[in-house]
Amino acid sequence: MPLGRCVTQSELRRLSIEEEIRQLENKKKRLIQEQKEQERKDRTNRLCKRMGLFEKLLPDTIPLTEEQFKTFVEQTIATDHSRRVLDGLTAQNAATATAQGAGTAGRDNTQPAAKTAHTAQEGGADGSRAQKVTAYVEGCQWGAV
Repeated sequence: MPLGRCVTQSELRRLSIEEEIRQLENKKKRLIQEQKEQERKDRTNRLCKRMGLFEKLLPDTIPLTEEQFKTFVEQTIATDHSRRVLDGLTAQNAATATAQGAGTAGRDNTQPAAKTAHTAQEGGADGSRAQKVTAYVEGCQWGAV
């Protein structure tokens, strides 16, 4: 803006609003970054706790190579029986979340419904479910636990 020019009240207001918008956008970005960081911390914490429990219950899996561990998981955990147990537990969580949501709906304080696991049909009979588990296991850094 040139120096000798008079600034009108409306221009000052517009500039003030633009500055406020810029500040709010930066605040939104910062909050999103904080949320993502917290989600990463929560995931790391969950993975460490679950793998710790896994190794506590099955200490013989500790010396396995990555390939041996992958084979173990594919042949023992990624089975139809395990899927049925998991689906049952997931259904219980969904029912609990629904019941809690109904109890708090009047207060406009609903809980998000639990995410349900893929069914055997969604996982596919061609072994793609085992591939998903394998990809998940390979994506984790077990040595860091």
